[in-house]
Amino acid sequence: MSAQPRTRAVPSRRQFLGAAAATTTALAVDLSLGARPARAADSAYVMGYFTESPNGLGTDYGLHLAVSADSLNWTPLNQNNPVVTPTVGAGGLRDPFIMRKRDGGFVVLATDLKGTDWGYNSQTIHVWDSADLRTFTNYRRPHLHDMVTHSWAPETFWDAGRGQYAILYSSVNASGHNVLMVNYTSDFTTVSAPQVFFDPGYDVIDGDMAVGVNGVNYLYFKSSSTGGLVGARSTSLNPGSFTPFSTSVAHGGTEAPTLVKSLTSSSWYLWGDTYTPNGVFYAWQSTDLAAGTWTPVDQRLYTHPVNAKHCTIAPITGTEYTNLLARWGAPGWNRLKSYNYPDRYVRHADWAARIDTYPFDPYTDSQWKPVPGLADSSGISFQSVNYPTRYLRHWDYQLRLDVNDGTSTFAQDATFHRVAGLADASWSSFRSHNLPTRYIRHAGYVLRVDPVSTATDRADATFSVGY
Repeated sequence: MSAQPRTRAVPSRRQFLGAAAATTTALAVDLSLGARPARAADSAYVMGYFTESPNGLGTDYGLHLAVSADSLNWTPLNQNNPVVTPTVGAGGLRDPFIMRKRDGGFVVLATDLKGTDWGYNSQTIHVWDSADLRTFTNYRRPHLHDMVTHSWAPETFWDAGRGQYAILYSSVNASGHNVLMVNYTSDFTTVSAPQVFFDPGYDVIDGDMAVGVNGVNYLYFKSSSTGGLVGARSTSLNPGSFTPFSTSVAHGGTEAPTLVKSLTSSSWYLWGDTYTPNGVFYAWQSTDLAAGTWTPVDQRLYTHPVNAKHCTIAPITGTEYTNLLARWGAPGWNRLKSYNYPDRYVRHADWAARIDTYPFDPYTDSQWKPVPGLADSSGISFQSVNYPTRYLRHWDYQLRLDVNDGTSTFAQDATFHRVAGLADASWSSFRSHNLPTRYIRHAGYVLRVDPVSTATDRADATFSVGY
């Protein structure tokens, strides 16, 4: 869930050259950010999320999906539109969770809430089955409890000792604060009576589990006591058996922890969703869950889908990855991220091109359709998504968004040649077509075409290519 903090103790809820042309293929960074404990065949990742943007222009309370080969750089599916949206209950969802069931198919759970009415009484949750995340069937809303409160951020894990799935969620019980509750089920339709799973004596929300890691079970949650993400652990899966142990991590107001095990290394990653500012994911890394300490991951190394909120990440096979892309498609637009200011993206504002801190609205100001160069088809021109008659071009060495007037001068000013990144060869730099000693770079956050000579110049002229 995501919101601004309230006065009571309850916490708040909470890649550009893609498929457009063969000459403009997307970059991929060969790094691993893992996924949940997985089968040997799993080699890729799927993310589920809903969307919110600062002024609501990119807000949608349906299930969104993205895929990744490395779990760092994500390709939103279906043009970053939802693949399924509930039509009953509140008519929307938050906090989706995806897990592969023991039968090989997937189950999707989500909070029954559309918007930010934190007082909405939701005793049920949304549930779908899916064989492949291309179709969603058997929609239902299991009733979890009779308390006049919510059922936020449902997640599930297999409890082998009970031979059932556990549904974990947060509710305000008789204690007067949010605790993590649990119901048990074999079919996600009929559920047991609710029990308190974890209550450290203060508000906790957004529980996320890693089960059976060297004989220990780990529960990460948003703690109102620390204002960040904290881990608890137990050698049992019994309700009441978990004890907090880790250091707290946060970046601004942070919630919605997601534990991810690398498919290719011993690393674990902890993703968190911020609500101050709203709509930015951060990641931390550890090679030892038992240590309970985390190191921030450089934002250069990962890019999450635009406007994504409260993610879930699950491992999938290479075939499932390919089939999801075939079914839903990759975006027809891309974004450019600054190398030395990786929290900033290239966007237009009042027709000037610049790099601004994400998130912002209109978020479409940062989406670009790469097309063959207007003056040279081996180059690239950047067509605006929200103003498709306009292209990035240089004028007096500054970049701005202008209407294509059909002249040769415009075509040359709006054509650039992609080269290996001047500061990092795995990134990209863009050389002016008609001023070939000059490259796109930022200076004072404004984009220009300038000669490049110093290390700072090279960093200013280097960008990641993503969605």
